[in-house]
Amino acid sequence: MIFIYFIVTIIGFIMLIKGADFLVDGASSLAKKFQVSELAIGLTIIAFGTSAPELIVNIFAATGEHDGITFGNIIGSNIFNILMVLGVSGMLAPIVVRKNTILKEMPFMLISVIIAFFLAWQGQVLSRIDGIILISVLMIFFVYIFGILKMNPMEGDDIKIFSTWQTILLILIGTMGLFVGGKLVVDNSVQIAKLLNVSEKLIGLTIVALGTSLPELVTSVVAVKKGRFDMAIGNVIGSNIFNLLLVLGVTSLICPVRYQPQLNFDFSILLAVTILLFVSMVVGKKYRINKIEAFSFIVIYIGFIAYLINRG
Repeated sequence: MIFIYFIVTIIGFIMLIKGADFLVDGASSLAKKFQVSELAIGLTIIAFGTSAPELIVNIFAATGEHDGITFGNIIGSNIFNILMVLGVSGMLAPIVVRKNTILKEMPFMLISVIIAFFLAWQGQVLSRIDGIILISVLMIFFVYIFGILKMNPMEGDDIKIFSTWQTILLILIGTMGLFVGGKLVVDNSVQIAKLLNVSEKLIGLTIVALGTSLPELVTSVVAVKKGRFDMAIGNVIGSNIFNLLLVLGVTSLICPVRYQPQLNFDFSILLAVTILLFVSMVVGKKYRINKIEAFSFIVIYIGFIAYLINRG
């Protein structure tokens, strides 16, 4: 039985890879066709597409009263996005980041972490009112995105422009590939974990978080390989913001989610790595993630996973 789960998981990985390829090509075509900022596309269309697995998993987890998975998935996914997605992508090529991204989008991501943490911690439950607050903050982010749509429009003769329908189809097929592939990986990974007798909270912070973040990882890696750095960093920042504001917001609107105080440490780690990312980019005013920093991100993540496994 476990062999079958492994085979289906591999199929999920293949769908993730092809889905990411289609999504990046479609999004690049869209940005070039309408002279839209590559970063704005990464922060919205790609970020939403790659956050879809977190949203679906959290809705199922919350309605099934698996609160540990609900919060663990988001915290674990966001930590994975910063340390592993940017870590692996940065090992392939130094990721150049625009100064505006560091001064505006990254602080917004940090503020989102603080707001979500405070709302969950102060009442030990994420209520429907908290959900409304999170969605309202997301609306402010959308207003900002609307303002940067035409800033730094996509450039490059290597970008293939498809027809409008082909572009939409690529984005839809890519998103569906990420969604279905991510679900296959998550569902079967959870089954494997259960057969190995692993706790639900650990599953949420590790296997489910990793599985639902695979779209971000594959999409950012593909974007970096194609030289689309704004798209890669926008994917991570946008996905983290979507996870905290949209996914937790929608989840708590559907069903209030109980917060476990044991997650305070994990939320603190998320806050710390978010600050670490900001500091690593501004030190020396280099505005980039080099290979040494990328490698250190990966090492930190491995240490975090080792701690979680030891904690149980």
